[in-house]
Amino acid sequence: MKYIDLHVHSNESDGTYTPSELVDYAIEKGLAAFALTDHDTTKGLAEAIRASRGKPVEVIPGIEFSTEYEGRDIHIVGLDFDFEDQEFQSQLKRFRDSRDLRNEKMIRKLNEAGIKLTWEDMEKRFGEAVWTRAHFARYMLDEGYIRDMSEAFERYIGDGCPCYVPREKVTPHQAVRLVRRAGGIPVLAHPLQYHLQPEKLKELVCELKKSGLLGLEAVYSTHRGYEEDEMRRLARISGLCISGGSDFHGSNKPAIDLGCGRGNLKIPYEILKQLRAARDDDSLR
Repeated sequence: MKYIDLHVHSNESDGTYTPSELVDYAIEKGLAAFALTDHDTTKGLAEAIRASRGKPVEVIPGIEFSTEYEGRDIHIVGLDFDFEDQEFQSQLKRFRDSRDLRNEKMIRKLNEAGIKLTWEDMEKRFGEAVWTRAHFARYMLDEGYIRDMSEAFERYIGDGCPCYVPREKVTPHQAVRLVRRAGGIPVLAHPLQYHLQPEKLKELVCELKKSGLLGLEAVYSTHRGYEEDEMRRLARISGLCISGGSDFHGSNKPAIDLGCGRGNLKIPYEILKQLRAARDDDSLR
Protein backbone atom coordinates (compact mmCIF):
# COMPACT_ATOMS: atom_id res chain seq x y z
CA MET A 1 0.00 0.00 0.00
CA LYS A 2 1.17 3.54 -0.79
CA TYR A 3 1.24 6.09 2.04
CA ILE A 4 1.16 9.89 2.02
CA ASP A 5 1.30 12.92 4.33
CA LEU A 6 -1.08 15.82 3.71
CA HIS A 7 0.19 18.26 6.36
CA VAL A 8 3.89 19.20 6.19
CA HIS A 9 5.84 22.40 6.89
CA SER A 10 9.14 23.73 5.52
CA ASN A 11 11.41 26.54 6.62
CA GLU A 12 9.34 28.90 4.49
CA SER A 13 7.07 29.02 7.55
CA ASP A 14 7.83 27.30 10.85
CA GLY A 15 9.48 24.06 9.79
CA THR A 16 13.23 23.42 9.72
CA TYR A 17 13.66 21.46 6.46
CA THR A 18 13.95 23.26 3.14
CA PRO A 19 11.35 22.29 0.52
CA SER A 20 14.03 20.33 -1.39
CA GLU A 21 15.13 18.52 1.75
CA LEU A 22 11.52 17.53 2.39
CA VAL A 23 11.38 15.86 -1.02
CA ASP A 24 14.46 13.78 -0.27
CA TYR A 25 13.23 12.95 3.22
CA ALA A 26 9.81 11.89 1.91
CA ILE A 27 11.56 9.47 -0.46
CA GLU A 28 13.68 8.19 2.43
CA LYS A 29 10.49 7.60 4.41
CA GLY A 30 8.93 5.72 1.50
CA LEU A 31 6.07 8.15 0.92
CA ALA A 32 4.27 8.21 -2.41
CA ALA A 33 3.20 11.83 -1.94
CA PHE A 34 3.18 14.72 0.51
CA ALA A 35 1.54 18.13 0.64
CA LEU A 36 3.67 21.13 1.53
CA THR A 37 1.29 23.20 3.65
CA ASP A 38 3.23 26.17 4.98
CA HIS A 39 1.41 28.85 6.96
CA ASP A 40 -0.13 31.53 4.74
CA THR A 41 2.49 31.13 2.00
CA THR A 42 3.08 29.12 -1.16
CA LYS A 43 6.67 30.31 -1.48
CA GLY A 44 8.24 26.86 -1.12
CA LEU A 45 6.00 25.03 -3.58
CA ALA A 46 7.91 25.77 -6.80
CA GLU A 47 11.17 24.59 -5.20
CA ALA A 48 9.60 21.38 -3.88
CA ILE A 49 7.95 20.58 -7.21
CA ARG A 50 11.22 21.17 -9.10
CA ALA A 51 13.09 18.99 -6.63
CA SER A 52 10.59 16.14 -7.11
CA ARG A 53 10.89 15.94 -10.91
CA GLY A 54 12.05 12.53 -11.97
CA LYS A 55 11.82 11.22 -8.41
CA PRO A 56 9.36 8.69 -6.94
CA VAL A 57 7.32 11.16 -4.87
CA GLU A 58 4.45 13.48 -5.73
CA VAL A 59 4.42 17.00 -4.29
CA ILE A 60 0.88 18.24 -3.74
CA PRO A 61 0.47 22.03 -3.67
CA GLY A 62 -0.77 23.01 -0.23
CA ILE A 63 -1.13 25.79 2.32
CA GLU A 64 -2.32 26.18 5.90
CA PHE A 65 -4.40 29.28 6.57
CA SER A 66 -4.50 30.63 10.11
CA THR A 67 -7.92 32.20 10.57
CA GLU A 68 -10.05 33.58 13.39
CA TYR A 69 -13.40 32.22 14.53
CA GLU A 70 -15.08 33.59 17.66
CA GLY A 71 -11.73 34.58 19.15
CA ARG A 72 -9.98 31.28 18.37
CA ASP A 73 -7.30 30.35 15.88
CA ILE A 74 -8.83 27.95 13.33
CA HIS A 75 -6.61 26.44 10.65
CA ILE A 76 -7.74 25.54 7.14
CA VAL A 77 -5.47 23.37 5.00
CA GLY A 78 -5.80 23.85 1.26
CA LEU A 79 -4.74 20.99 -1.01
CA ASP A 80 -4.18 20.44 -4.73
CA PHE A 81 -5.01 23.96 -5.94
CA ASP A 82 -3.60 26.32 -8.58
CA PHE A 83 -1.12 28.20 -6.42
CA GLU A 84 -0.08 30.43 -9.35
CA ASP A 85 -3.62 31.79 -9.78
CA GLN A 86 -3.41 35.61 -9.64
CA GLU A 87 -6.59 36.09 -7.63
CA PHE A 88 -5.43 33.50 -5.12
CA GLN A 89 -2.07 35.23 -4.67
CA SER A 90 -3.73 38.64 -4.37
CA GLN A 91 -6.01 37.42 -1.58
CA LEU A 92 -3.12 35.60 0.05
CA LYS A 93 -1.23 38.89 0.32
CA ARG A 94 -4.18 40.37 2.20
CA PHE A 95 -4.10 37.42 4.59
CA ARG A 96 -0.37 37.89 5.17
CA ASP A 97 -0.90 41.57 5.88
CA SER A 98 -3.32 40.52 8.62
CA ARG A 99 -0.63 38.25 10.08
CA ASP A 100 1.88 41.11 10.05
CA LEU A 101 -0.51 43.31 12.04
CA ARG A 102 -0.97 40.52 14.54
CA ASN A 103 2.76 40.01 14.90
CA GLU A 104 3.32 43.72 15.54
CA LYS A 105 0.78 43.62 18.37
CA MET A 106 2.28 40.43 19.79
CA ILE A 107 5.75 42.00 19.87
CA ARG A 108 4.36 44.93 21.85
CA LYS A 109 2.67 42.60 24.33
CA LEU A 110 5.83 40.51 24.75
CA ASN A 111 7.78 43.69 25.43
CA GLU A 112 5.25 44.64 28.11
CA ALA A 113 5.75 41.18 29.64
CA GLY A 114 9.49 41.81 29.96
CA ILE A 115 10.73 40.03 26.82
CA LYS A 116 13.06 42.26 24.83
CA LEU A 117 12.14 41.76 21.19
CA THR A 118 11.81 43.94 18.10
CA TRP A 119 10.63 43.42 14.54
CA GLU A 120 14.25 43.80 13.44
CA ASP A 121 15.29 41.05 15.87
CA MET A 122 12.78 38.69 14.26
CA GLU A 123 13.94 39.62 10.75
CA LYS A 124 17.58 38.94 11.65
CA ARG A 125 16.69 35.59 13.19
CA PHE A 126 14.08 34.27 10.74
CA GLY A 127 14.42 36.34 7.57
CA GLU A 128 11.56 36.27 5.09
CA ALA A 129 9.84 33.18 6.48
CA VAL A 130 6.18 33.66 7.41
CA TRP A 131 6.37 34.11 11.17
CA THR A 132 4.08 32.09 13.38
CA ARG A 133 3.82 31.79 17.13
CA ALA A 134 6.40 29.01 16.92
CA HIS A 135 8.95 31.58 15.73
CA PHE A 136 8.29 33.72 18.80
CA ALA A 137 8.63 30.62 20.98
CA ARG A 138 11.93 29.72 19.30
CA TYR A 139 13.24 33.24 19.87
CA MET A 140 12.30 33.14 23.56
CA LEU A 141 13.94 29.73 23.93
CA ASP A 142 17.15 30.83 22.19
CA GLU A 143 17.33 33.95 24.35
CA GLY A 144 16.81 32.02 27.58
CA TYR A 145 13.39 33.40 28.52
CA ILE A 146 11.83 29.91 28.66
CA ARG A 147 12.97 26.35 29.34
CA ASP A 148 11.26 24.75 26.31
CA MET A 149 8.96 25.66 23.44
CA SER A 150 5.82 24.55 25.23
CA GLU A 151 6.40 27.04 28.04
CA ALA A 152 6.03 29.91 25.56
CA PHE A 153 2.53 28.75 24.71
CA GLU A 154 1.58 27.94 28.31
CA ARG A 155 2.75 31.29 29.73
CA TYR A 156 2.78 33.83 26.93
CA ILE A 157 1.36 33.18 23.47
CA GLY A 158 -1.09 30.28 23.72
CA ASP A 159 -4.79 30.97 23.22
CA GLY A 160 -6.00 33.14 26.10
CA CYS A 161 -2.51 33.90 27.42
CA PRO A 162 -1.38 37.49 28.18
CA CYS A 163 0.56 38.01 24.93
CA TYR A 164 -1.83 36.15 22.63
CA VAL A 165 -3.35 38.20 19.81
CA PRO A 166 -6.07 36.66 17.62
CA ARG A 167 -5.95 37.05 13.88
CA GLU A 168 -8.04 39.88 12.52
CA LYS A 169 -10.59 39.87 9.70
CA VAL A 170 -9.56 36.54 8.10
CA THR A 171 -12.27 33.95 8.68
CA PRO A 172 -12.22 30.21 8.00
CA HIS A 173 -15.09 30.76 5.57
CA GLN A 174 -12.91 33.12 3.51
CA ALA A 175 -10.07 30.61 3.44
CA VAL A 176 -12.37 27.76 2.39
CA ARG A 177 -13.88 29.79 -0.43
CA LEU A 178 -10.48 30.98 -1.63
CA VAL A 179 -9.16 27.40 -1.88
CA ARG A 180 -12.28 26.30 -3.75
CA ARG A 181 -12.02 29.19 -6.21
CA ALA A 182 -8.45 28.09 -6.98
CA GLY A 183 -9.70 24.58 -7.76
CA GLY A 184 -8.50 23.07 -4.49
CA ILE A 185 -9.62 20.96 -1.57
CA PRO A 186 -10.23 22.80 1.73
CA VAL A 187 -9.80 20.75 4.92
CA LEU A 188 -10.39 21.67 8.56
CA ALA A 189 -7.01 21.00 10.17
CA HIS A 190 -6.53 19.21 13.54
CA PRO A 191 -10.14 19.80 14.68
CA LEU A 192 -9.58 18.72 18.28
CA GLN A 193 -6.88 21.30 18.91
CA TYR A 194 -9.45 24.07 19.16
CA HIS A 195 -10.94 22.55 22.34
CA LEU A 196 -14.48 23.18 21.18
CA GLN A 197 -17.36 21.34 22.76
CA PRO A 198 -18.60 18.55 20.45
CA GLU A 199 -21.76 20.40 19.44
CA LYS A 200 -19.85 23.60 18.80
CA LEU A 201 -17.31 21.75 16.65
CA LYS A 202 -20.14 20.11 14.72
CA GLU A 203 -21.72 23.54 14.23
CA LEU A 204 -18.43 24.94 12.87
CA VAL A 205 -18.01 21.99 10.52
CA CYS A 206 -21.55 22.38 9.20
CA GLU A 207 -21.07 26.12 8.68
CA LEU A 208 -17.82 25.57 6.78
CA LYS A 209 -19.35 22.82 4.65
CA LYS A 210 -21.85 25.38 3.38
CA SER A 211 -18.88 27.52 2.30
CA GLY A 212 -17.32 24.57 0.44
CA LEU A 213 -15.36 22.58 3.02
CA LEU A 214 -14.59 19.10 1.67
CA GLY A 215 -12.47 17.41 4.33
CA LEU A 216 -11.78 16.96 8.02
CA GLU A 217 -8.29 16.07 9.28
CA ALA A 218 -9.27 12.97 11.23
CA VAL A 219 -5.92 11.16 10.96
CA TYR A 220 -3.46 13.31 12.90
CA SER A 221 -0.31 12.85 14.95
CA THR A 222 -1.79 13.70 18.35
CA HIS A 223 -5.12 11.88 17.93
CA ARG A 224 -5.65 8.86 20.13
CA GLY A 225 -7.55 5.94 18.64
CA TYR A 226 -10.91 6.93 20.05
CA GLU A 227 -10.38 10.56 18.99
CA GLU A 228 -9.67 9.53 15.41
CA ASP A 229 -12.82 7.40 15.50
CA GLU A 230 -14.81 10.42 16.72
CA MET A 231 -13.46 12.62 13.94
CA ARG A 232 -14.11 9.96 11.32
CA ARG A 233 -17.69 9.78 12.58
CA LEU A 234 -18.05 13.59 12.52
CA ALA A 235 -16.79 13.62 8.92
CA ARG A 236 -19.21 10.87 7.96
CA ILE A 237 -22.32 12.47 9.47
CA SER A 238 -21.30 15.86 8.03
CA GLY A 239 -20.85 14.49 4.51
CA LEU A 240 -17.13 15.20 4.43
CA CYS A 241 -14.09 13.18 3.44
CA ILE A 242 -11.34 12.52 5.93
CA SER A 243 -7.84 13.84 5.50
CA GLY A 244 -4.64 13.04 7.34
CA GLY A 245 -1.28 14.55 8.11
CA SER A 246 1.59 14.47 10.55
CA ASP A 247 1.98 18.27 10.87
CA PHE A 248 5.71 17.72 10.48
CA HIS A 249 7.91 20.68 11.47
CA GLY A 250 11.34 19.07 11.66
CA SER A 251 13.25 19.88 14.85
CA ASN A 252 10.63 22.42 15.91
CA LYS A 253 8.39 19.44 16.75
CA PRO A 254 10.98 16.71 17.37
CA ALA A 255 8.46 14.11 18.56
CA ILE A 256 6.62 14.17 15.23
CA ASP A 257 8.16 12.57 12.15
CA LEU A 258 7.25 12.89 8.50
CA GLY A 259 4.62 10.42 7.37
CA CYS A 260 4.34 8.54 10.65
CA GLY A 261 3.73 11.25 13.24
CA ARG A 262 4.56 9.87 16.67
CA GLY A 263 5.41 6.54 15.09
CA ASN A 264 2.16 4.83 14.19
CA LEU A 265 0.48 7.26 11.78
CA LYS A 266 -0.50 5.73 8.43
CA ILE A 267 -2.30 7.70 5.73
CA PRO A 268 -3.11 5.62 2.65
CA TYR A 269 -3.04 7.22 -0.80
CA GLU A 270 -6.71 6.30 -1.10
CA ILE A 271 -7.53 9.24 1.19
CA LEU A 272 -6.13 11.66 -1.38
CA LYS A 273 -8.08 9.92 -4.16
CA GLN A 274 -11.32 10.31 -2.17
CA LEU A 275 -10.64 14.00 -1.53
CA ARG A 276 -9.96 14.60 -5.21
CA ALA A 277 -13.07 12.71 -6.22
CA ALA A 278 -15.19 14.77 -3.82
CA ARG A 279 -13.72 17.98 -5.25
CA ASP A 280 -14.30 16.90 -8.84
CA ASP A 281 -17.82 15.64 -8.12
CA ASP A 282 -18.78 18.82 -6.26
CA SER A 283 -17.49 21.05 -9.05
CA LEU A 284 -19.90 19.40 -11.47
CA ARG A 285 -22.99 20.36 -9.46
